Amino acid sequence: MTEQGRIEREGVSPNDVQAVRILLVEDNLHDIEIARRAFAKGHIKNELLIVRDGQQALDYLYHQGVYGVPEMAPRPGMILLDLNLPKVSGWEVLRRIKEDKGLKSIPVVVLTVSNREEDIHLCYKLGVNTYIQKPVEFKAFLRVINTIQEYWGLAALLPPAFHTSFPLSTRGRAILPEDG
Repeated sequence: MTEQGRIEREGVSPNDVQAVRILLVEDNLHDIEIARRAFAKGHIKNELLIVRDGQQALDYLYHQGVYGVPEMAPRPGMILLDLNLPKVSGWEVLRRIKEDKGLKSIPVVVLTVSNREEDIHLCYKLGVNTYIQKPVEFKAFLRVINTIQEYWGLAALLPPAFHTSFPLSTRGRAILPEDG
């Protein structure tokens, strides 16, 4: 069942789901494609922005380099963060986000292959909002994405500045510069 069908069945209007701009920080092209497919198949209304390494994530968030123009890098309402990234690790990106007064309120969901206890503990110590082991099967990944949407879009209350204003049918996926 699609997200739209599920929330309509449960008596919630699709318009009640909060649209949030999501920054996906992922270097694996296969995982990026799976995320895009999951967002499209699940009719996820969030705008998906993609950066390919930890340095691009920091440049995006701090409006540096190719993201120097703020309109080129609108503030995300949520960050999906892989830990194993080139240039700057996901742990360092998480640390920088959560230590910055202007960024620390952005929910960060770690979405990674690791289920190592020490990785989980370190991420929560650094301030991650949620830690999810990345599923390898598409159906399982789709369920994870829908669960994230359901929780952060319906259950969690986010400050109004985190929301975007595009309709449910819009599944914008701005692909940001992928090459260093």
